[in-house]
Amino acid sequence: MSKKLLMTFAIVSTSILVVALLVFLAVPKINDLISDDVRDIIKEPETQNIENVQNTQDNNTVAEEVKIISVFTPKNGDKISSPLAIRGEARGYWFFEGSFPIVLEDSNGNVVATGFATAGADWMTEQMVPFTSELTFVTPASNSGVLVLKKDNPSDLPENDDEVRIPVVFDKSTLTLKVYFPNYSTNNNDCQEVLGVERVVPMTVAVAKTAIEELLKGLTPVDVTAGYFTSINEGVKLNSISITNGVAYVDFDSKLEYQVGGSCRIMGIYAQIEETLKQFTTINSVVISIDGRTGDILQP
Repeated sequence: MSKKLLMTFAIVSTSILVVALLVFLAVPKINDLISDDVRDIIKEPETQNIENVQNTQDNNTVAEEVKIISVFTPKNGDKISSPLAIRGEARGYWFFEGSFPIVLEDSNGNVVATGFATAGADWMTEQMVPFTSELTFVTPASNSGVLVLKKDNPSDLPENDDEVRIPVVFDKSTLTLKVYFPNYSTNNNDCQEVLGVERVVPMTVAVAKTAIEELLKGLTPVDVTAGYFTSINEGVKLNSISITNGVAYVDFDSKLEYQVGGSCRIMGIYAQIEETLKQFTTINSVVISIDGRTGDILQP
């Protein structure tokens, strides 16, 4: 009996080992069921975290490098009027010879005014340098515009161009324009040299007409104290003004030429009227007439 039991036990044990071996060979390894992506995550979590942190740091560094100019005033969407004070700071390489150009455009891209910002400290540095500027302009017809601060680019190479554009809104309650007068301290015997003096007037679309009317009003006490004078007779009336294809046709009454003599004074009259009208970008030239006459007026 004992031999039979031992033989039976051996047979059963052998059968169990064979079945176990077959099952082991038939079941796929768990490592084969795991995708490559999951396996990478399991194996290399520390490397992935380091790379993510590094990418975040790189992005922050780029963002800081891009910000090379800050404009304190005006801000995006500010309502502006003339004169416009501009203040901010920029890195030294935004300047050339201590300045950079500024352009004010209307919503159609027309140039309203141009000027330069001036460095308030040594600009030959890569650090931020304060700057200031002031633009005087005639408020355009459009409600909005853009203030453009351009990186000075003496090389004129396109790859060196850069600019910052600030959307602005034009204040329509008043209008600042200029009237032109000669000045005793600056004309240097040049009969045609005239300088602009600002006038603030109620908003109007007839800016050319308003400018001539302000010119005919003459000087203020402040203007006289500053050395300005006028070649235009007191009491001159504007008959009409029209603008066609960039030419302003302006007609006055006979008071304009009353007892006017001397070529220098006549050149001064023309200069005052023409420069007052040419401040507007829509006017390229001026034709002056007196009661409809153009050929025989303002004779020396």
